[in-house]
Formats: sequence, C-alpha cells, structure tokens
Amino acid sequence: QVQLVESGGGLVQAGGSLRLSCRASRSMSSINAMGWYRQAPGKQRELVAAITSGGITNYADSVKGRFTISRDNAKNTVNLQMDSLKPEDTAVYYCNAKLMILLREYDYWGQGTQVTVSS
Repeated sequence: QVQLVESGGGLVQAGGSLRLSCRASRSMSSINAMGWYRQAPGKQRELVAAITSGGITNYADSVKGRFTISRDNAKNTVNLQMDSLKPEDTAVYYCNAKLMILLREYDYWGQGTQVTVSS
C-alpha cells in the first residue's frame, strides 16, 4: 500500500501559477506510475498528467504546454507545475499512484486539493 499526501492548492487569478506536490509513503522505485487527476463539479474525474517510473510523461491535451509534471525520487514526491492557469482549470486535484502487486495493478489516491482560478 501507499499513502499520498497532497499540498499546494489554492486560489489564483487567471494567468497565474500554482505548484502541487504529492508525497508518497514509500519509495518511488516501487511505484509504476504517478499522476494527477482532477474533478470539476458535475464532471467526471479526468487525467491531467502522469509520469512513469522511467520518467515518461503524459498530458491531457487541455494542459499541454502549460503544466509540467516531475518527480523527485529522493523525496518520494511528484510535483505538478501549473502555469498560465485558466478558469476552466478549477477543480479538485487528486494525486494517484499505480502499484503492481502480484501482476495486478492497484490505484491509490490522495485526499484531493482544491484549485480555484478566478477570471
């Protein structure tokens, strides 16, 4: 198992920046991939960005060129740098970790952090 603790959400004006961090309770080397998802009111949870243990990244089209995901293995942390924020980025952001246990993949989630972008 893994526990995930998020930090860094808040309120920002459109065009501003925020940095989200997610700290895992175990070594990153044992986690297949980590990522950030978001859920806006009345909408389904969607992938924002993900990074594999090998450093391969994947972004939603809506955030490409504005958001950057990175990992700090020494601190067991994954960060999401969000620049040029738009009101449509407003959502609860959740950290996700995917662990492979006995050939089966399991998802673990953080508690979520609110990001609000005002126009």
